[in-house]
Amino acid sequence: MSEAVRDFSQCYGHDFEDLKIGMSAAIGRTVTEADIAIFAGLSGDTNPVHLDGEFAASTMFGERIAHGMLSASFISAVFGTKLPGPGCIYLGQSMNFKAPVKIGDTVVARVTVRELVSHKRRAFFDTVCTVAGKVVLEGHAEIYLPARA
Repeated sequence: MSEAVRDFSQCYGHDFEDLKIGMSAAIGRTVTEADIAIFAGLSGDTNPVHLDGEFAASTMFGERIAHGMLSASFISAVFGTKLPGPGCIYLGQSMNFKAPVKIGDTVVARVTVRELVSHKRRAFFDTVCTVAGKVVLEGHAEIYLPARA
């Protein structure tokens, strides 16, 4: 079993004590048709505005759009991989969708430390997703950072 046991001690991201107001991290991802199809399959959200070009053409968007929660998932990716990074616990997220994301758009998801509550080991973040500099999603998140052993 020792060969199957993985040492996770080096997998953690930032410690709570390392965080500072204004710290920020981002990732960018270009949305593909496959991303939309896979997200629909995983989530069960088969709204035709995401999957059916003919239907989507008749909507206010004029074409297929990505699921809003697909863009939101990129925020989760920043938290889990960059800031605070592996080991953090996502407690909550508020968000407002501002504009659609279309196939071929590159979404940049950015999180920025807004507030730190040390006695609860909670970090509060501003979150935003943009496409070509235009805000498509904005909100706030709460993250818990467990103490390291």
